[in-house]
Amino acid sequence: MKLIWIAAILTLFGCATKDVENKKDKNELIHFDVKERELDNGLKVMVVENHKLPLVSYYTYFDVGGKFETPGITGSSHFLEHMMFKGAKKYPEGEFDKMVEGSGGKNNAYTTSDMTVYYESLPSEHIKKIIDVEADRMQNLALNPKSFASEKNVVLEERKMRYENSDRGKIYFSMMQNMFENTPYGIPVIGKIEDIKNVTRDQVFEYFKTFYAPNNAFIVIVGDVDADEVLDEVESRFGDIPKNKNLKEQKKEIFEKNGGFDFKGKYNGRHVKLHGDTKDPIFMLGFKGVKVGPRDAYVLDILSSMLGQGDSSFLSEQYVLARKPLLSNVYAANYTLLESGVFFVGGQLLKGSSLERVKNSLYSKIKNGCKNSLTQRQLQKVKNQYLVSYLSNLDTNQGIAKFIGDRQAFYGDYNFYKKEMDTYESIELEEVKTACEKYLNRKDSIFFSIWNKHKKQ
Repeated sequence: MKLIWIAAILTLFGCATKDVENKKDKNELIHFDVKERELDNGLKVMVVENHKLPLVSYYTYFDVGGKFETPGITGSSHFLEHMMFKGAKKYPEGEFDKMVEGSGGKNNAYTTSDMTVYYESLPSEHIKKIIDVEADRMQNLALNPKSFASEKNVVLEERKMRYENSDRGKIYFSMMQNMFENTPYGIPVIGKIEDIKNVTRDQVFEYFKTFYAPNNAFIVIVGDVDADEVLDEVESRFGDIPKNKNLKEQKKEIFEKNGGFDFKGKYNGRHVKLHGDTKDPIFMLGFKGVKVGPRDAYVLDILSSMLGQGDSSFLSEQYVLARKPLLSNVYAANYTLLESGVFFVGGQLLKGSSLERVKNSLYSKIKNGCKNSLTQRQLQKVKNQYLVSYLSNLDTNQGIAKFIGDRQAFYGDYNFYKKEMDTYESIELEEVKTACEKYLNRKDSIFFSIWNKHKKQ
């Protein structure tokens, strides 16, 4: 693996006299030697050699998440994530976990609305074992009926912990549900309670057969390995797994059945009030956003950082660090998904602060702040922070594998980071102000709050 650092600190924080160098192609800072292969069954494999330490990270991405679930089987993507750790034909439940933990490694997974990802990081001497395990569970997942039944209780408890028993989880769930009303993005990835309880093993197995196919996945391997040997080993173990020949048509049918991803909710700044446990209200203000890809998605990323990320951000100065603060914390985020997106501002009130006052002032402060308070210096600071974030994520095999995998998953090309970096660097202050005016307005928003009104502030 070649990871080239060219005078990184000077490039990131260079003086104005070095502006020409600062505007140098940022791609020179990052370069990967990726060896890749696509098997006859459609499985894509990317390998990066990094011989600094005798370690390897192995990521498997499946193009399946909550958005592919139809009524009655919501949560199946997440449930499958759990069952993938419950054994397959060759490796019974717990066997691989013991090997990973015994070697000092780690393995885990996560599911989103758009994708499901599995990963392992451990000594590179175990690379053949990883490949063998992953091939086994892609082809021969056990879905043991006893484990299937008991895991339902685990998932229900997880849902309770994330949403029912968490004010922050509850308000986030409500925001997604209302902002993406009547679309798959409005349903929590973990699934509806009744679906988790009632989904059958046969339904989940059918879902597995549809989406856990080699032509619906790709693998990223980074570490102390020989790329050609690893590619040959992957082909040897995965090459005979049949593809899903009907995958494209099945996905199209599901999307049509689910009704698309256009915003269909009621907005106009309405206030959704939730009952929670906290005595100091928590709020979220959601705005219609954009999906991954368009230039506005990058502009809104920049805007979220300028408005609400860090002590020097605009909203922090206005609400947290002000002479008479109203909030204990505040943040802003731009959440882009493959089919849509949402921009949101959130925070928690200080004791004695008025929720109505905060709600009404947010719209005017955001509007006036975008017009009059955002500066070129702040913009450049955020751009520098983005580049630092890029580089800091590439310190480990796991970071590199996820960096490559995320871009492959979102853009269909791991090299897209080059365009990504160029786009962030090219964004002008006027674009940020224009995007703020276009997207952050009351008519395209919903305000959410949660607190226990019976507790005195």
